[in-house]
Amino acid sequence: MAWNKPIPNVEKALKPFWEGLKNHRFLLLKCNECGAWYWPATYCRNHRNKPFFGSLSWTGASGQGKIVSYNITRVAMRPAFKDDVPYVYALIQLSEGPMISSNIINCAPESVYIDMPVRVVYRDVPEISMTIPYFEPDTAAKDMHRRGQP
Repeated sequence: MAWNKPIPNVEKALKPFWEGLKNHRFLLLKCNECGAWYWPATYCRNHRNKPFFGSLSWTGASGQGKIVSYNITRVAMRPAFKDDVPYVYALIQLSEGPMISSNIINCAPESVYIDMPVRVVYRDVPEISMTIPYFEPDTAAKDMHRRGQP
């Protein structure tokens, strides 16, 4: 299916994140000094930083998290999304701590709920030379939680 949606605007500071997605790697910024995780690009809030993001490194992250808020869109606000409705747009708290927003796919919109465990899914889009991150229910995490495991 051809990509007919807006193309993400990739800021220079976030280029490594998008390059990681092309390789199906979910990268976040991690502080080299205290281990705090960040998204989007920022400086560590826990101490003084080295210039030019010198205290942070792009590091492989789990790509897992839980939904903290969501919206089910039933009316497309732009023609490019008319074939997608209804769809779920969610705010996801990643396991590492930061929050990211994305669409929830591979489940009925009505089955989405707060605290639902999710994991990243990569959609390669050759016509724009990008990989777009979506999230889907993480059934393995849900099963572990039911059995009382963290």
